[in-house]
Amino acid sequence: MASSCCGKRPRPAVPLLLVLLVVSCSSVSASGGGRGNSTRTTEFRSGDELREYQSILAKMDKMKKASVKTIQSSDGDVIHCVPAHLQPAFDHPTLRGQKPEPEPEERPKTSADAAEEEGDAVFPQAWSDTGESCPGGTVPIRRTTESDLRRYSGSLRRYGMKPRAAGVRRDSTSDGHEHAVGYVTGDQFYGAKASLNVWPARVASAAEFSLSQIWVISGTFGNDLNTIEAGWQVSPQLYGDNSPRFFTYWTSDAYQATGCYNLHCSGFVQTNRRIAIGAAISPASAYNGRQFDISLLIWKDPRRGHWWLQLGSGPLVGYWPSSLFSHLGGHANMVQFGGEVVNTRPSGSHTPTQMGSGHFPREGFNRAAYFRNVQVVDWDNNLLPARDLRLVADHPACYGIQGGYNRAWGNYFYYGGPGRNVHCP
Repeated sequence: MASSCCGKRPRPAVPLLLVLLVVSCSSVSASGGGRGNSTRTTEFRSGDELREYQSILAKMDKMKKASVKTIQSSDGDVIHCVPAHLQPAFDHPTLRGQKPEPEPEERPKTSADAAEEEGDAVFPQAWSDTGESCPGGTVPIRRTTESDLRRYSGSLRRYGMKPRAAGVRRDSTSDGHEHAVGYVTGDQFYGAKASLNVWPARVASAAEFSLSQIWVISGTFGNDLNTIEAGWQVSPQLYGDNSPRFFTYWTSDAYQATGCYNLHCSGFVQTNRRIAIGAAISPASAYNGRQFDISLLIWKDPRRGHWWLQLGSGPLVGYWPSSLFSHLGGHANMVQFGGEVVNTRPSGSHTPTQMGSGHFPREGFNRAAYFRNVQVVDWDNNLLPARDLRLVADHPACYGIQGGYNRAWGNYFYYGGPGRNVHCP
């Protein structure tokens, strides 16, 4: 659920994955046009890369043929309305031949001391600005184009996946991922909820991204880490622009070989016909202007065990089947909220890629990015304030975090920053 947040503010105010596939190592090539290209020859590092390229395009052609309606978005995206039982999720070995599950009867119950939620019934995305939506029984799938694949700088076998070293905040940030987050740990968690404002964060290079999200986590930080993730991100390499986009992610092996963004692989089952995962969120917040936030709820259905994604108290987006996971087949042992950027250290200096609004937490409401009404779901399907929320920033001079509590916003924090500055060289 999205809302224009401009009435209630905390008191006191807190001061506060795509290849440039032109590689000369191989003579294996393919020709084809993408958006804005009539003919182009692309060289691949190996025959495996060519086969992967052809496989991804074949899957997209399959979606196109299966679609009952195609929508051209004003921002250049192409949305295919695909029968729900033909979506990519059901290519997964544990889901093959299935259809989407019915929506759960039980939703998490709000506690008496939870902050009041504001919001509109419509989730604003560029592709549906004109009132377009997919017909009943179908789901919207953003088309992956040849241009998308040519932008990607890694192996196409990992297209749509995070780098192996990416993801959750750890004590070491030598992998180039930097975080400013709030987290709770040491208990059994069955979901999480928060509202976060959306910003057009500036990303300095195609090899970097900026995102703000909820992580639901179980396992260790070894190869058995399970995560479920949702939020907004700016990723020029993945999407081809600098728009903030709604995204999902999952992994069951610490980002090694399983999971992906959005619907780039089988796994997440979409049930909503009006929300396109990977599509731009519009409008976004403006510095010293109106604030637009989205409210996200991830929780485990007590009856069937699947992890559902809901927009605030509004529509369900879909679910991650419990069969995808090992540890998250039971419960989470950590929940994390906040921002993440990739710092490739261009020219040996810290990246100027922004986190959140690109301004430090001390600037407060209307200027800094925030999470508000930060909550968790307990064993009895109750939504509770996230007690003992710990705030940590990997590099506070680059990206900071400051938080508090009040009756209007519950547990909240401001976070983010500009990246490179005089104190963050």
